[in-house]
Amino acid sequence: MTESVKGKENIEALSGLGMSGTSGLMSGLKGKWAGRWVKAAVVQGAIAAIVTVLMIQPLSYFNITPYFNPGMVIAGGGGGTWLFTGYILYLVVGVIGVAATAGVYLYFEGILGRVYSGFSNVLAWGQFVLMNVGVAGSMLLMMYGGYLAGWAGAAKSSGGLGYSNYQIHTTYLVHFEDPIGALALVAVLGLVIGGVGFVLKSRN
Repeated sequence: MTESVKGKENIEALSGLGMSGTSGLMSGLKGKWAGRWVKAAVVQGAIAAIVTVLMIQPLSYFNITPYFNPGMVIAGGGGGTWLFTGYILYLVVGVIGVAATAGVYLYFEGILGRVYSGFSNVLAWGQFVLMNVGVAGSMLLMMYGGYLAGWAGAAKSSGGLGYSNYQIHTTYLVHFEDPIGALALVAVLGLVIGGVGFVLKSRN
């Protein structure tokens, strides 16, 4: 049975079933790449959860402060805004974006019945590896750089280092700029490669 025929049968079956029937059919739809992206979204979400716990520093409730409070870094502004910016972008692109990509692959594989194989499968692997590594790497580095910058810029009386903006940039941020940019380009390359794969699968 050809991929196009499978896809038409899947669509017709979905349109003719109720919610319970749809759930049963969806569970039978094949989507190896959708499954991989869902697992990646779970991993990215777990990393985001760990970062969130570190940022809210729950141990401070028990008067335990093992590290400089990230809340003070964000509130301090300046280089510390890198922490908040990286965190938000990680949630949007690293978690929600990865989960949304799983839906795209499910559409091609499960609904249209177009299985990734050969060159298209290579492109799918390229997107999977480059996008996940690029997004996680760049955003986590941005958060870490922002944390160090905010810590350094805080007043000594509050546990900071009392650095000036110039000292913060030359001591910390300048060393993060190129790696963050390079990893961001890796993520973009993965997105482009995946887009090429989507175009190829949409034509056959």
